Amino acid sequence: MAQADNTGAGGIEEVYLAKDDGSGKAGEQVTEFRTTDVPIYCVVLLESDAKVVVKMNFVAVNVSGVKPETKVVTASYTTKDGQNRVNFTGRPDDKWTPGKYRVDLFLDGKKVKYIEFEIKNSTLNNTAASKYFKPPASPKSKPVPKSRKIGTSK
Repeated sequence: MAQADNTGAGGIEEVYLAKDDGSGKAGEQVTEFRTTDVPIYCVVLLESDAKVVVKMNFVAVNVSGVKPETKVVTASYTTKDGQNRVNFTGRPDDKWTPGKYRVDLFLDGKKVKYIEFEIKNSTLNNTAASKYFKPPASPKSKPVPKSRKIGTSK
């Protein structure tokens, strides 16, 4: 579940994480991710539309095979006057590794907010699921009757 630290969020009106909406843009706010949710978006809404440097560190907090506090993705963007929204994306080479992560946000070099969240496995336990779900029969394949002979013309 995504959790935001609301203390010391000076300069940030709102920040949330989102999955792709299917068209390559950030969708609605979500609190749960799977290993196949690529990319993950971090949407930052600023309190002001003044020029500011917004930096995001995507950090592995407790992820198998990754040293704790490793920065997985780092991105920085300088807004233009009149701009108060920044969209960052984080993406692995293939799939995410399940575990606990954090997004740290900085404004002009000062850490002002963070969000903790977890990425969970996207696969079901097939053995357990097979008790309750049977794969649908393919309507295209029909068994050939054994007594059927292929004739030859004479």
